[in-house]
Amino acid sequence: MPKKEDIGHSLLVISASEQFDAIVKNSLKPGKFVTRDFIKNASLARRNLFERYYDIVIINSPLPDENGLEIALDAVEKCGATVLITVPKDVYADVTDAVTDYGVLVLPKPFSKDRMDNVVRFLIASTDRLRKMQLEIDKTNEKLEELRIVSKVKCLLVEREHMSEDEAHKYIGKLAMDNGVSRGRAAKGLLDEMED
Repeated sequence: MPKKEDIGHSLLVISASEQFDAIVKNSLKPGKFVTRDFIKNASLARRNLFERYYDIVIINSPLPDENGLEIALDAVEKCGATVLITVPKDVYADVTDAVTDYGVLVLPKPFSKDRMDNVVRFLIASTDRLRKMQLEIDKTNEKLEELRIVSKVKCLLVEREHMSEDEAHKYIGKLAMDNGVSRGRAAKGLLDEMED
């Protein structure tokens, strides 16, 4: 399992402000990001979102071609990114109400450099936790698929070869051990043979 410091992130910053970009760049720790793209408008950013993978998206609203809410929701729903949108204080409550249920973090402007540092750290930590949960889900799904195949092969061995369930279980286990593979892979090989 990779160490926490080995995990690289991909970042997309959508902002028309050089000053904002500089604040974000200063908040990024060296080595944490394998990709750091800074784009000036939503239309170019939307194209990038569909061509590349980003796990963290930061939007400085408003953008020259839209207010930024639509692309924030696209980044969450279609790309699964962790998203931060910064907005003027006068619209903070409305934007927060509109996007919080989708998991978008909202930060009112102006804010301090320290605040941005903390928010970037929060985005990284949230993304790391989501990755870890996804890995656990993937492992669980693999195990369930393996159990499904092993159970199916056991049933076929009982039905076609007139083995008891215990005999079928031992047969799959011995086949796996003899071939140096997992029980699931051994069962999959047997299933392929039986279905031919």
